[in-house]
Amino acid sequence: MTLKLSETGKGRLYMVAAALLWGLAGVCVKSIPWNPMSIMAARSFFATIILALDKKSIKISRPTKHTMLGAVFQSLTSIFYITSIKLTTAATAIVLQYVAPILVFLFTIFVQKIKPKITETILVFIVFAGCFLSFADGLDLTRLLGNILGLASGFTFAAQIIACNDSRANPSDAMFICNIINLIVGLPFMFFDKEMCFTPSVIFWVVILGVFQYGLANACYAKGCQKVNKVEGSLILTLEPIFNPIPTWIVTGETMGPLALIGFFIVIGGVCTYGALPLIEERKKSSFSKLKTQ
Repeated sequence: MTLKLSETGKGRLYMVAAALLWGLAGVCVKSIPWNPMSIMAARSFFATIILALDKKSIKISRPTKHTMLGAVFQSLTSIFYITSIKLTTAATAIVLQYVAPILVFLFTIFVQKIKPKITETILVFIVFAGCFLSFADGLDLTRLLGNILGLASGFTFAAQIIACNDSRANPSDAMFICNIINLIVGLPFMFFDKEMCFTPSVIFWVVILGVFQYGLANACYAKGCQKVNKVEGSLILTLEPIFNPIPTWIVTGETMGPLALIGFFIVIGGVCTYGALPLIEERKKSSFSKLKTQ
């Protein structure tokens, strides 16, 4: 007997993969001495190739408004987030970016007028609390500009999730357009970057950043984002800031504190619980139906 995943199940797996690959950003960016715009251009060069191979084409269908919005907001998220990592701690940058699930949740309530379930409301705030706990020791409020950019990336990330989740958007094209924008915007900075160097270590991290952290991650995100609802998708992506310290610890020896570990288990538990809710509700309905027929 073979186990066949539903489309929603496939979507969750793609989103988990995207979150874990995106979580490599901190260790990669910190290991590359270039300025943020040079890093963004190099990352987008490799990511564009990966996305073209995934699409099996470099053609872009006539983009809708939502596709273009998704591309622009993704591009802004990249600029804000990479610059934020350079100006403040990676932990601070990522935790500020992950105000996004709360913003997406508020959007569904106040703009789309979708009444949330009590369990959804509780889980959203539990996951956010876990994310905050994970990096509470790393918050450095003295690095104001980096913190502001990290927070700005949270708003643009939320807008990207909302735009790409819309059925009128083509997420694959949005990710492709985003990387072309980033490459064009960032390329000129490479010619004036005083820190530009091509040691084996730098080349290694640039390739990891472009091929895996962004190229494959964006491909997974494009495949999964429309298979799950906006709130669940944004919750699954909170695995990114939780995973982020692990490769950093492996490479640099930086350890996770007790709060980070507590946050890790809170977010993992919250995301898993949210994903299991439909199955739990379905079993309850099934059990209730059986009782009524007896």
